[in-house]
Amino acid sequence: MSVSYVVRVADDLADREACFAVRKEVFVGEQGVPAEIEYDAYDADAVHVLAVREDGTPLGTGRLLYGEAAAAKTDGDPAVGALGRLAVTQDARGLGVGAALVRAVEDAARARGLQAVDLHAQTHALGFYERLGYVAYGPEFPDAGIAHRAMRRPL
Repeated sequence: MSVSYVVRVADDLADREACFAVRKEVFVGEQGVPAEIEYDAYDADAVHVLAVREDGTPLGTGRLLYGEAAAAKTDGDPAVGALGRLAVTQDARGLGVGAALVRAVEDAARARGLQAVDLHAQTHALGFYERLGYVAYGPEFPDAGIAHRAMRRPL
């Protein structure tokens, strides 16, 4: 199945609302993450990316934290951004949307002069990120009751 879509930075309110709707569907609905921890203070200043089908249907989202917002996720290194909240709707999985979103976050990080991107991957997704050049480091840890590992990719 081939689906035509675009990935863009979510600059306007409608795009951001679409990002939050995808996150609600995937994290809150499918994975049972409590809504009160899914949305956080970092959302206001993060760079959000959005994948949308030609008809405008949102397919996926992700976000980049950088500077002070990323410090807790990157061991305080100001040259490293943090990719997070990567979510692809169930019907869009397997279409390359996730990889396109990761690359869009990396492009946003490069545009801000960052040298690497860190992320906290759910352990079932380690292979996906490894195929995109990320390397796991450190021990497994729980986040929202789901096992994760830290990963990094130099840009």
